[in-house]
Amino acid sequence: MSDGLDVIVLDDDPGICEIVTELIESFYTWGKVYSFSDPDQAIAFCLERDIGVAIFVVDVFLGGLSGFYFLDAVEDRFPTAHEDAIIISGNASDDVVNMCLASNVNYLLEKPVKPYALQLAVRAITAKYLDFAKKLMQDAGFAENVARL
Repeated sequence: MSDGLDVIVLDDDPGICEIVTELIESFYTWGKVYSFSDPDQAIAFCLERDIGVAIFVVDVFLGGLSGFYFLDAVEDRFPTAHEDAIIISGNASDDVVNMCLASNVNYLLEKPVKPYALQLAVRAITAKYLDFAKKLMQDAGFAENVARL
């Protein structure tokens, strides 16, 4: 298991993948940032990891696959993958919005991605885990109940 909350970036356009990765690396300090342009490599990477959590920044269209397919493929290892995903799209159509809603994805950003929008979305997901960790540290009874799960 990772020592932090990692971010996994997946976009089939290597240039966009690099830009998004560099942008996240410029502000993100709670874990490592991994990037992939090949969905199959990203899936293999995720399936080799311990069960855990990560933040996923995923393009909606990945050549012949979709970002939602990717999230479904890694869900066994990352049970909150959909909730912890940020979908990026060149065209946030009604169909894409409906797919996000149906898949329990709450963050959709349109390309070109605005740096502040990406930072706020990543930080919102991060805050959920930081708040949970803080509660575990401050409330021994709550921590014991969680440990029993």
